[in-house]
Amino acid sequence: MIRDLMKPAERLKAYADGSPIDRLPCVPIVGNIAARVIEEKVSSLRNNGRLLARAHVAAYKRFGYDGIRIFTDLYVQAEAMGAKVRCPSDETAYLEKPAVSNTDQIDAIRPIDTPKSGLFREHLDAMERTLEAVGKEVPVTGALTGPFTNASFLVGTENLVRLTLKRPRAVHRLCEVSLETSLRYAEAILKTGCTPSLTDPMSSSTLISPKQFREFVLPYLTRLVDYIHGQGKAVTLHICGKTHPVWESMADTGADCLSIDNDASLLAAKSKVGSRVRLMGNVPPAAVMLQGSPGDVRREARRCVSQAHDNPRGYIVASGCSLPTETPFANVDAMMDAVREIGYPVNEISPVDGNG
Repeated sequence: MIRDLMKPAERLKAYADGSPIDRLPCVPIVGNIAARVIEEKVSSLRNNGRLLARAHVAAYKRFGYDGIRIFTDLYVQAEAMGAKVRCPSDETAYLEKPAVSNTDQIDAIRPIDTPKSGLFREHLDAMERTLEAVGKEVPVTGALTGPFTNASFLVGTENLVRLTLKRPRAVHRLCEVSLETSLRYAEAILKTGCTPSLTDPMSSSTLISPKQFREFVLPYLTRLVDYIHGQGKAVTLHICGKTHPVWESMADTGADCLSIDNDASLLAAKSKVGSRVRLMGNVPPAAVMLQGSPGDVRREARRCVSQAHDNPRGYIVASGCSLPTETPFANVDAMMDAVREIGYPVNEISPVDGNG
């Protein structure tokens, strides 16, 4: 078994500086699989900062990846603004009911005053505990839902998409109050010492057009990225699904790294925006990480490295999105082992046995 020669923080700094590293950075995006590492139910982590931190610290120590993201679900901000969230016993939480049922109530929605209570408090506590435990050796980020996606949780996705055509001013109102909440949560995350990690899945080109992205997503993400940059932190932006029509707009937000879903081509992303941003991705989380064999994972990791290792602004091997909760540990190990086997600099990437 090949062992790492560097700690993640050391590796990432050296990579950014152009200094020698032992391997490419690798981040299987661990979400609620962390609950499985400590043999707890998913729901037990959501409102328990101590347990959430223990799970993510344990998962990092178990697999040795290059970045921890404190995350349970996308609804932390929306729930505080009135959305109803259902938390099954041992599955990821989901939106049960938007904050308003009538679009005439949109003007009554307000941003949060301060993210110091309830679920915010628990997630911020988890960030602080995780930083205290392992923050000197691995970057720790806090998940932050983007304004457009948060807006969809306030009125419902179908309503929001319809409103972009019929009542654009209402959509801007929703995005504005969502941005204010995001900025206040970002400030709180930064005060813990963590960096916000942005996720805005509902702004995918699967749901809205590039023109709508430029009108309803780009201005708000740009202001959020500018704020985080103003605090001296780099920003990673993830948008699920089809994003190739908006890669240039995603780069226009000022994000330092784009997390590319497996629906897209890393080769195409490298050609389109690789001179502007670091790329991250994109081993399929369901078809390969969840359902495939360790050999399948190794092949996909090698495919990704072969396509993006020479990206001008750098590359992080990663899953295309958060790993499903039941992802086999052996498959996470296989991703990490593949990157260790390849090493760095990358020369020729050899195939692996299908039974590997």
